[in-house]
Amino acid sequence: MALYDRIGVGYDGTRRADPYLLSRILHHLAPRRDGRYLDVGSGTGNYTIAMRQGGVPICGVEVSSTMLERARAKSREVTWFNGNILALPFRDGAFAGATMTFVHHHLGDNAVAGFREIVRALAPGARFVLLNNTAEQCRHYWLNEYFPNTCAEANAPYEKVNTVAALTAAGFRLVAEERYDVAEDLQDWFMYCGKNHPERYFDPRVRSGISTFANASDQGEIERGLERLADDIKSGRITEVMRKYAWDGGDYMFTIAAKP
Repeated sequence: MALYDRIGVGYDGTRRADPYLLSRILHHLAPRRDGRYLDVGSGTGNYTIAMRQGGVPICGVEVSSTMLERARAKSREVTWFNGNILALPFRDGAFAGATMTFVHHHLGDNAVAGFREIVRALAPGARFVLLNNTAEQCRHYWLNEYFPNTCAEANAPYEKVNTVAALTAAGFRLVAEERYDVAEDLQDWFMYCGKNHPERYFDPRVRSGISTFANASDQGEIERGLERLADDIKSGRITEVMRKYAWDGGDYMFTIAAKP
Protein backbone atom coordinates (compact mmCIF):
# COMPACT_ATOMS: atom_id res chain seq x y z
CA MET A 1 0.00 0.00 0.00
CA ALA A 2 1.50 3.33 -1.08
CA LEU A 3 0.02 5.09 1.97
CA TYR A 4 1.79 2.83 4.43
CA ASP A 5 5.01 2.83 2.44
CA ARG A 6 4.89 6.59 2.96
CA ILE A 7 3.89 6.85 6.61
CA GLY A 8 5.91 3.81 7.61
CA VAL A 9 9.09 5.90 7.49
CA GLY A 10 8.39 7.68 10.80
CA TYR A 11 5.62 5.44 12.10
CA ASP A 12 7.42 4.16 15.19
CA GLY A 13 8.02 7.66 16.48
CA THR A 14 4.44 7.85 17.78
CA ARG A 15 3.07 4.33 17.38
CA ARG A 16 3.93 1.54 19.80
CA ALA A 17 2.20 -1.38 21.49
CA ASP A 18 0.02 -0.08 24.30
CA PRO A 19 0.28 -2.40 27.34
CA TYR A 20 -3.42 -2.36 28.15
CA LEU A 21 -4.53 -2.97 24.57
CA LEU A 22 -1.96 -5.73 24.29
CA SER A 23 -3.29 -7.37 27.46
CA ARG A 24 -6.85 -7.38 26.09
CA ILE A 25 -5.76 -8.77 22.71
CA LEU A 26 -3.97 -11.62 24.49
CA HIS A 27 -6.93 -12.20 26.81
CA HIS A 28 -9.34 -12.60 23.90
CA LEU A 29 -6.92 -14.58 21.73
CA ALA A 30 -6.19 -17.01 24.61
CA PRO A 31 -3.09 -18.38 22.85
CA ARG A 32 -1.55 -21.78 23.51
CA ARG A 33 2.22 -22.19 23.56
CA ASP A 34 1.93 -25.14 21.19
CA GLY A 35 -0.17 -23.17 18.70
CA ARG A 36 0.85 -21.01 15.75
CA TYR A 37 -0.63 -17.53 15.40
CA LEU A 38 -0.82 -14.82 12.76
CA ASP A 39 -0.89 -11.02 13.01
CA VAL A 40 -2.59 -9.78 9.83
CA GLY A 41 -1.46 -6.35 8.64
CA SER A 42 1.38 -6.39 11.16
CA GLY A 43 2.81 -3.03 10.08
CA THR A 44 6.16 -2.28 11.70
CA GLY A 45 5.50 -5.15 14.08
CA ASN A 46 4.78 -3.34 17.33
CA TYR A 47 2.01 -5.63 18.57
CA THR A 48 3.45 -8.69 16.84
CA ILE A 49 6.78 -8.31 18.60
CA ALA A 50 5.12 -7.57 21.95
CA MET A 51 3.06 -10.76 21.64
CA ARG A 52 6.16 -12.76 20.70
CA GLN A 53 8.00 -11.35 23.72
CA GLY A 54 5.04 -12.48 25.79
CA GLY A 55 5.59 -16.05 24.65
CA VAL A 56 3.07 -16.24 21.79
CA PRO A 57 4.41 -18.19 18.77
CA ILE A 58 3.29 -15.62 16.22
CA CYS A 59 4.31 -14.46 12.76
CA GLY A 60 3.34 -11.33 10.87
CA VAL A 61 2.09 -10.66 7.36
CA GLU A 62 2.22 -7.15 5.87
CA VAL A 63 1.65 -5.73 2.38
CA SER A 64 3.83 -2.60 2.83
CA SER A 65 7.49 -3.32 2.08
CA THR A 66 8.57 -0.21 4.01
CA MET A 67 6.79 -1.28 7.17
CA LEU A 68 7.98 -4.85 6.75
CA GLU A 69 11.58 -3.70 6.46
CA ARG A 70 11.29 -1.87 9.77
CA ALA A 71 9.63 -4.84 11.44
CA ARG A 72 12.44 -7.16 10.35
CA ALA A 73 15.03 -4.69 11.64
CA LYS A 74 13.38 -4.68 15.06
CA SER A 75 12.99 -8.42 15.55
CA ARG A 76 14.61 -11.54 14.14
CA GLU A 77 12.56 -13.74 16.46
CA VAL A 78 9.38 -13.17 14.46
CA THR A 79 8.97 -14.62 10.98
CA TRP A 80 7.72 -11.86 8.67
CA PHE A 81 5.86 -12.40 5.41
CA ASN A 82 5.15 -9.96 2.62
CA GLY A 83 1.60 -10.70 1.54
CA ASN A 84 -1.83 -9.37 0.73
CA ILE A 85 -4.84 -10.26 2.86
CA LEU A 86 -6.74 -11.23 -0.30
CA ALA A 87 -4.21 -13.97 -1.05
CA LEU A 88 -2.49 -14.99 2.17
CA PRO A 89 0.64 -17.11 1.56
CA PHE A 90 -0.39 -19.87 3.96
CA ARG A 91 -1.98 -23.28 3.71
CA ASP A 92 -5.54 -23.99 4.84
CA GLY A 93 -5.93 -24.30 8.61
CA ALA A 94 -2.35 -23.26 9.33
CA PHE A 95 -3.04 -21.10 12.38
CA ALA A 96 -4.60 -21.56 15.83
CA GLY A 97 -5.65 -17.90 15.92
CA ALA A 98 -5.14 -14.48 14.36
CA THR A 99 -5.14 -10.80 15.26
CA MET A 100 -5.71 -7.60 13.31
CA THR A 101 -5.08 -4.16 14.82
CA PHE A 102 -6.27 -0.96 13.09
CA VAL A 103 -6.24 -2.54 9.64
CA HIS A 104 -9.56 -3.68 8.26
CA HIS A 105 -10.91 -0.19 7.51
CA HIS A 106 -8.39 -0.19 4.65
CA LEU A 107 -10.02 -3.21 3.02
CA GLY A 108 -12.94 -1.23 1.62
CA ASP A 109 -15.13 -3.40 -0.61
CA ASN A 110 -12.76 -6.32 -0.02
CA ALA A 111 -13.57 -6.75 3.67
CA VAL A 112 -15.59 -9.95 3.27
CA ALA A 113 -13.08 -11.42 0.82
CA GLY A 114 -10.22 -10.58 3.17
CA PHE A 115 -11.95 -12.07 6.19
CA ARG A 116 -12.76 -15.15 4.12
CA GLU A 117 -9.04 -15.63 3.45
CA ILE A 118 -8.37 -15.47 7.18
CA VAL A 119 -11.09 -18.06 7.79
CA ARG A 120 -9.33 -20.30 5.30
CA ALA A 121 -5.96 -19.94 7.05
CA LEU A 122 -7.40 -20.72 10.50
CA ALA A 123 -8.00 -24.10 12.09
CA PRO A 124 -11.56 -24.96 13.21
CA GLY A 125 -12.36 -23.27 16.50
CA ALA A 126 -9.58 -20.70 16.11
CA ARG A 127 -10.20 -17.16 17.33
CA PHE A 128 -9.78 -13.94 15.37
CA VAL A 129 -9.34 -10.77 17.45
CA LEU A 130 -9.78 -7.36 15.82
CA LEU A 131 -9.33 -3.87 17.23
CA ASN A 132 -10.73 -0.84 15.44
CA ASN A 133 -13.58 1.65 15.74
CA THR A 134 -17.17 1.47 14.56
CA ALA A 135 -19.04 3.99 12.42
CA GLU A 136 -21.09 5.16 15.39
CA GLN A 137 -18.02 5.58 17.57
CA CYS A 138 -16.27 7.67 14.94
CA ARG A 139 -19.28 9.95 14.66
CA HIS A 140 -18.87 10.77 18.36
CA TYR A 141 -15.22 11.84 18.16
CA TRP A 142 -14.90 15.55 18.91
CA LEU A 143 -12.47 15.64 15.96
CA ASN A 144 -15.59 15.94 13.79
CA GLU A 145 -15.98 19.51 15.04
CA TYR A 146 -12.70 20.56 13.43
CA PHE A 147 -12.12 18.07 10.62
CA PRO A 148 -15.60 17.02 9.42
CA ASN A 149 -14.67 15.97 5.88
CA THR A 150 -11.51 14.20 7.02
CA CYS A 151 -13.44 12.25 9.66
CA ALA A 152 -16.16 11.41 7.13
CA GLU A 153 -13.52 10.01 4.78
CA ALA A 154 -12.03 7.93 7.58
CA ASN A 155 -15.44 6.66 8.63
CA ALA A 156 -16.72 5.85 5.14
CA PRO A 157 -15.56 2.20 5.17
CA TYR A 158 -17.43 1.55 8.43
CA GLU A 159 -20.54 3.33 7.22
CA LYS A 160 -20.48 1.09 4.15
CA VAL A 161 -19.49 -2.25 5.68
CA ASN A 162 -20.40 -3.31 9.21
CA THR A 163 -17.54 -5.29 10.74
CA VAL A 164 -19.69 -7.93 12.42
CA ALA A 165 -21.80 -8.38 9.30
CA ALA A 166 -18.67 -8.76 7.15
CA LEU A 167 -17.18 -11.32 9.54
CA THR A 168 -20.41 -13.30 9.54
CA ALA A 169 -20.66 -13.18 5.76
CA ALA A 170 -17.10 -14.49 5.55
CA GLY A 171 -17.94 -17.52 7.67
CA PHE A 172 -16.95 -16.42 11.16
CA ARG A 173 -19.07 -16.77 14.29
CA LEU A 174 -19.22 -13.72 16.57
CA VAL A 175 -17.94 -14.52 20.06
CA ALA A 176 -17.99 -11.12 21.77
CA GLU A 177 -17.48 -7.38 21.50
CA GLU A 178 -15.71 -5.23 24.07
CA ARG A 179 -15.64 -1.43 24.12
CA TYR A 180 -12.48 0.53 24.75
CA ASP A 181 -12.36 4.15 25.96
CA VAL A 182 -9.13 6.01 25.20
CA ALA A 183 -7.12 6.17 28.42
CA GLU A 184 -5.08 9.07 29.75
CA ASP A 185 -1.86 7.04 29.53
CA LEU A 186 -2.43 5.60 26.03
CA GLN A 187 0.93 4.81 24.43
CA ASP A 188 -0.19 4.01 20.88
CA TRP A 189 -1.09 7.33 19.29
CA PHE A 190 -3.71 6.36 16.72
CA MET A 191 -6.58 8.51 15.45
CA TYR A 192 -8.33 9.42 18.71
CA CYS A 193 -5.17 9.46 20.84
CA GLY A 194 -5.84 13.13 21.60
CA LYS A 195 -9.30 12.56 23.05
CA ASN A 196 -8.02 13.82 26.41
CA HIS A 197 -4.96 15.64 25.04
CA PRO A 198 -6.04 17.76 22.05
CA GLU A 199 -2.64 19.43 21.85
CA ARG A 200 -1.19 16.21 20.44
CA TYR A 201 -2.68 16.93 17.02
CA PHE A 202 -0.46 19.99 16.58
CA ASP A 203 2.59 17.70 16.30
CA PRO A 204 3.10 16.81 12.60
CA ARG A 205 4.82 13.57 13.67
CA VAL A 206 1.63 12.46 15.41
CA ARG A 207 -0.52 13.31 12.40
CA SER A 208 1.88 11.61 9.98
CA GLY A 209 1.50 8.34 11.90
CA ILE A 210 -2.32 8.45 11.64
CA SER A 211 -3.72 7.42 8.27
CA THR A 212 -6.79 9.63 8.81
CA PHE A 213 -4.61 12.73 8.64
CA ALA A 214 -1.84 11.42 6.39
CA ASN A 215 -4.33 10.30 3.73
CA ALA A 216 -6.79 13.20 3.98
CA SER A 217 -7.78 14.57 0.57
CA ASP A 218 -8.23 18.10 1.93
CA GLN A 219 -5.06 19.06 3.78
CA GLY A 220 -6.36 22.61 3.84
CA GLU A 221 -9.15 21.48 6.16
CA ILE A 222 -6.51 20.03 8.47
CA GLU A 223 -4.71 23.36 8.71
CA ARG A 224 -7.93 25.33 9.21
CA GLY A 225 -9.15 22.85 11.80
CA LEU A 226 -5.90 23.08 13.74
CA GLU A 227 -6.21 26.86 13.85
CA ARG A 228 -9.75 26.61 15.23
CA LEU A 229 -8.66 23.96 17.71
CA ALA A 230 -5.83 26.20 18.95
CA ASP A 231 -8.29 29.07 19.43
CA ASP A 232 -10.73 26.83 21.32
CA ILE A 233 -8.01 25.46 23.59
CA LYS A 234 -6.90 29.01 24.37
CA SER A 235 -10.44 30.23 25.07
CA GLY A 236 -11.50 27.10 26.92
CA ARG A 237 -14.28 26.30 24.46
CA ILE A 238 -12.68 22.90 23.84
CA THR A 239 -14.31 21.71 27.09
CA GLU A 240 -17.72 22.53 25.67
CA VAL A 241 -16.90 20.75 22.40
CA MET A 242 -15.74 17.62 24.25
CA ARG A 243 -18.93 17.64 26.30
CA LYS A 244 -21.02 17.99 23.13
CA TYR A 245 -19.56 14.79 21.64
CA ALA A 246 -19.33 12.74 24.85
CA TRP A 247 -21.18 9.42 24.90
CA ASP A 248 -21.01 6.03 26.60
CA GLY A 249 -20.53 3.76 23.58
CA GLY A 250 -16.74 3.51 23.75
CA ASP A 251 -14.12 4.94 21.41
CA TYR A 252 -12.91 1.67 19.87
CA MET A 253 -14.07 -1.91 19.78
CA PHE A 254 -12.48 -5.29 20.29
CA THR A 255 -14.38 -7.75 18.09
CA ILE A 256 -13.77 -11.42 18.77
CA ALA A 257 -14.85 -14.00 16.21
CA ALA A 258 -14.17 -17.70 15.76
CA LYS A 259 -14.02 -20.15 12.89
CA PRO A 260 -16.78 -22.73 13.40
